[in-house]
Amino acid sequence: MIRVVIFEDNKHLRNTLEVLLGAAEGFSCVGSFSDCNDLLNKLDGTPCDIALMDIEMPGMNGIEATRLIRQHFPSVHILIQTAFFDDNYIFNAICAGASGYILKTTSPEAYLEALSEVESGGSPMTPGVARRMLELFRDHLHPTVAVDYQLTQREKEILQMLVSGKSYKMIAAASGIAMDTVKSHIRNIYAKLHVNSGTEAVSKAIRDRLV
Repeated sequence: MIRVVIFEDNKHLRNTLEVLLGAAEGFSCVGSFSDCNDLLNKLDGTPCDIALMDIEMPGMNGIEATRLIRQHFPSVHILIQTAFFDDNYIFNAICAGASGYILKTTSPEAYLEALSEVESGGSPMTPGVARRMLELFRDHLHPTVAVDYQLTQREKEILQMLVSGKSYKMIAAASGIAMDTVKSHIRNIYAKLHVNSGTEAVSKAIRDRLV
């Protein structure tokens, strides 16, 4: 069971997400809040696997909250969901430690897929966001000498698709392999790159010119 806490100031959307998670097999909405004020106490009293985080809320915003969660609850994944397609929001959210970044226009099915992927260690992103993130990291990170991490050709192909923002399901379909095989390849990629998440893998892939 994937336990999700929602931080969203729009009451209608918050209620909609509560209903979606309550009806979806394998998910549980264990908490729902309109803001991130008194964040640490809220999470202390609501153990969860994923925080579904809005960016613009009264008081503490989602980027500040993401940074605080990563400091005090490192095992909790953060999936940013926002109406904003803004360079600063994207870059700052990822740098703060967000595991993924999706737009609020995402379909209910894609919401659930993104949450599942985050729990599996992936970094789901709306395709347009993934392209902008790639450009932003290339602009902000200093180029380094290429490093050989001994990735196989298949692992390089999958890493490229991760950088492009493809979900595990999309990678499996594009590669003609099972979802479990994709997860196995990604675990191997993480081990070879010495990272623990999809966000770290994508950042290192861009920084070390692996894609």
